[in-house]
Amino acid sequence: MTMKYTPDHEWVRLEADGTVTVGITAHAQDALGDVVFVELPAVSKSFAQKDTAGVVESVKAAADVYMPLSGEVTARNDSLVADPSMANSDPQGAGWFFKMRPSDPAELDGLMDQAAYDKLLQGT
Repeated sequence: MTMKYTPDHEWVRLEADGTVTVGITAHAQDALGDVVFVELPAVSKSFAQKDTAGVVESVKAAADVYMPLSGEVTARNDSLVADPSMANSDPQGAGWFFKMRPSDPAELDGLMDQAAYDKLLQGT
């Protein structure tokens, strides 16, 4: 399973069927604090890469969630909407935000691998 990261602290996991699961990184949820609200994109809505796809709000701040890749949303994690704290307790597991089908899979090559993301975090 391939994991990639954006400079905006979203993670992307390429699934075997070619879809992509998206969420926020542990670093993002740690910086936000206790997540209290999540707004997710509608299923079947299409976005360009870097479009705002949702919002995450915590007791400290609100932040946009950006589309890491161009494509169409195929599923959303309604369990996360019902219990936003999952973004804190399991940000790269049960706290995933949405799934999508990329329209340009080559965009995945422009995202960071774990080593590059770790280097980004060292600079923050």
